[in-house]
Amino acid sequence: MEDDELVIERSPLPARIDDRLRAQLTFIAEADRLKTILRASPLAAADRRENDAEHSWHLALMVILLSEYADEPIDVGHATRLVVIHDLVEIYAGDSPVFDPAAVVGQQEREEAAADRLFALLPDDQAAWVRALWDEFEAGQTPEGRFCKAMDRLEPMLLNWLNRGGTWQMPGATESTVRAREAGVVAASTALGEATNSLVEQGLANGWIRPDP
Repeated sequence: MEDDELVIERSPLPARIDDRLRAQLTFIAEADRLKTILRASPLAAADRRENDAEHSWHLALMVILLSEYADEPIDVGHATRLVVIHDLVEIYAGDSPVFDPAAVVGQQEREEAAADRLFALLPDDQAAWVRALWDEFEAGQTPEGRFCKAMDRLEPMLLNWLNRGGTWQMPGATESTVRAREAGVVAASTALGEATNSLVEQGLANGWIRPDP
């Protein structure tokens, strides 16, 4: 499949489907690409890397189960929408592993361009709504945005712990860069921040995280 070819073009929808539903189904079909975008994080339950769709599902589950630990009250339904939407742009922009300095160069520009391209597939009203959700997650300025960003930090840290290192073993990962990710958890949840600190402290003690030079 060519990069500029939509998934739906492989089997175009019947002509009798109305324009609004056609646009929505086109977007939903394109979202299937998310299942092919591999992240750096390894799975805990299988010997392979996590994909973006699995990551987004895991974050939604975490929001539902861990919302009680948010330092500020959050709307769980709204937060769930944020995490389901947040990585869709990686369909076109690709994943940017945080511990790979080269990968994050130009990340914001790539993702902004991907958002413009992807969300435009939806009807105008939904395109604006979904873009607003994505922007809210990226900004991390609302209680839901802060908590969702915390879950986005905590999930890979838990996978790294379960893999006895995981992406903590990447060349760019040291205690300070790992703790920079931990700070995103602390910003939204004192309790989860304390738990994350325990993971990092024990990860250092176990030799799974390299101390700074």
